[in-house]
Amino acid sequence: MGIDHESLVAFAKTFGLIYLVVMFLISVAYAFWPSKKGEFDRAARSVLDDEEGPCR
Repeated sequence: MGIDHESLVAFAKTFGLIYLVVMFLISVAYAFWPSKKGEFDRAARSVLDDEEGPCR
């Protein structure tokens, strides 16, 4: 009994959806992790702290 095209497509779609949902949840957990707040705040302020005046 071989693998037909419809079964392979269904498996690929299911696995792809599960993979994307898991990667999304990991990235959201990383972004909102409490210990990363200081690092993200420092990175956000560093852009503004480096400027001495308007660019000419």
